[in-house]
Amino acid sequence: MTNDPVAATSAAHLPERARMPLGDLIASGRHSWSFEFFPPKTDDGERQLWQTIRQLEGLNPTFVSVTYGAGGSTRDRTVRLTERIAAETTVTPVGHLTCVGADSRELRSVIGQYAAAGVTNMLALRGDPPSGVGTPWTPHPGGLEHANELVSLIKPLGDFCVGVAAFPEGHPESRNLDEDVETLLRKADAGAEFAVTQFFFESSHYFGLVDRLRARGSDLPIIPGLMPVSNLAQIKRFAELSGTAFPQWLADRLETVADDPAGVKRMGVELATVLAQELLDGGAPGLHFYTLNSSTATREIYANLDLSHRP
Repeated sequence: MTNDPVAATSAAHLPERARMPLGDLIASGRHSWSFEFFPPKTDDGERQLWQTIRQLEGLNPTFVSVTYGAGGSTRDRTVRLTERIAAETTVTPVGHLTCVGADSRELRSVIGQYAAAGVTNMLALRGDPPSGVGTPWTPHPGGLEHANELVSLIKPLGDFCVGVAAFPEGHPESRNLDEDVETLLRKADAGAEFAVTQFFFESSHYFGLVDRLRARGSDLPIIPGLMPVSNLAQIKRFAELSGTAFPQWLADRLETVADDPAGVKRMGVELATVLAQELLDGGAPGLHFYTLNSSTATREIYANLDLSHRP
């Protein structure tokens, strides 16, 4: 803690759940169950999102988070939604923060907003280039270039627990998997206490990442991220944008029901359940669901795994 004005905004009167350090909880061996949402562009979309949050609240998730839009375009809505989750639900929110479109002063201001709302768990990301995925990354004038720098900015400003992103198949800009692990290690050295992965479709990618990290002497907890398939064209596009391999065996399975939207969703839940079980059986500390602002598939997978009875 410091005498920084951001730190001073942290309110001790807020509920204990909002101040729970996720790093300690994840490291304790208790499984983490978390859900991620994206900020809707309209008020109607926000009302639908709020309904989804309320439906998933009953599953007692470890935390939830709301992403920034492309290029940091929805920062204000993201922060406002996160503040509302902290104030109006029993769920622990994690505040998203990226290096995109903001200088250090603006980033400190957002951190202060989160702190004032009692949000003390953060996810620090570099973010995608403002001009779009696949274009060169250029830092904002007066801003930060790498996620480890963002972790270093956050940590002295208060009693924050900071998570970061990890990439089982390597970040699209990394030259190889070893370089990618080096990047993750720099984030951990800066003070990151856990990581959440990009979504993937084969457990071997996750376990390979964990093995590479452990071989370097790091015990940073890595929470695997899952995105259940609900729309074949959509998931292929997401995979392409994120640099995630879409395996042929998965494409073949889904093509058998490609003309049946309900069948695609059922198979998506089935395949995600199998992957989730493999991850938990292999020692993953929990699961992080990219929900696409819908609770149906996530709740079905949760029921299939009977997560309510797991540690």
